[in-house]
Amino acid sequence: MKKFLGMAITSAMVATSSMAANMENPLFIPRAGQFASKTGFGLMYKKADHTDAMKLKGREGATEFPVWRFTEDFGYGFTDRLSAYASLGWTQNNDIERKGMHRGRVGLNYRVVETWDKFVWDLYGEGYLSGITPMKGSYDTDGFTYNNFSNGRWGAVLGTRVGKTWNKFTASLFAEYLQTFGNHNNKIKLKRFDLTEMGYGIQDASALGFPDQISVNLKSTNEITVGTNAFYQLDDSWSFGAGFRFVEHSDNGVKSIYTDVSGANPAVVNGLLAQTKDMDDGWDEYIVSAVVANQITDRFQIALFGEYTFDHSHKNSQNGTDIKAEAGVRLNVVF
Repeated sequence: MKKFLGMAITSAMVATSSMAANMENPLFIPRAGQFASKTGFGLMYKKADHTDAMKLKGREGATEFPVWRFTEDFGYGFTDRLSAYASLGWTQNNDIERKGMHRGRVGLNYRVVETWDKFVWDLYGEGYLSGITPMKGSYDTDGFTYNNFSNGRWGAVLGTRVGKTWNKFTASLFAEYLQTFGNHNNKIKLKRFDLTEMGYGIQDASALGFPDQISVNLKSTNEITVGTNAFYQLDDSWSFGAGFRFVEHSDNGVKSIYTDVSGANPAVVNGLLAQTKDMDDGWDEYIVSAVVANQITDRFQIALFGEYTFDHSHKNSQNGTDIKAEAGVRLNVVF
């Protein structure tokens, strides 16, 4: 009996190890001394929604294609439970002349629990790297226009994940909280203001005493993400996955103007600050995804993925869409 029980436990542990070695498995982590790399190439199609911000820009319902997306996820296992990783992403959207890093994180993951019956619990913490580059944009009569994908802020992420494998099927749940820290790491080119409601009409920024470019002190923001993943390993070669996640992005807000604008009209400065104290530009995302992967060798895997986003944006958001779909390929390597 003892021999049979020992063989059963060993068999379960081997099966868990084999299943977790698939890099598309949502519970995959690199083990001790193991490097893992996931390189993604995606193509996105977008159709803008009908927020006040998009109406002001004359882009409501406008399409954006192709939007190029590149990602790199890299991990290293210090032990079988503790690993470090980096997650980087770049987007190139020529239709709205916007490009830059859309994702930048480095972190540690610790596997708190891993039982013989294939249940795991992870805790992870990340540094948010959007402060590496400043947020860049311009302000004209059609409002603020983003020139890159960085919000210019540093931040921190705390997250947790639980999951379990039953034979060939794996399911997981995760939740994370991102807190950014407000600063003045931004560069905003000033052109014209529509100050009709203030009795000034449309004015050039320079005519009102403003410099050509300013930086503003932005408030801190937060982002909440929850989601679930399902994964099925058909055999040693083929596997399939699906996922859903919800992301809530908070509104931006301007606390003060960092650049010296003492030469500008004080009434205009105070009026602009009142308008931008709460920019009402947050949005919620509901994202569904699917993946099919083929294990070419023990160390190399090709995965085809698709992702569709339903969203609800606040009236001044430039991130809401009627259609947002992405498809692409990931090259996964363990060494």
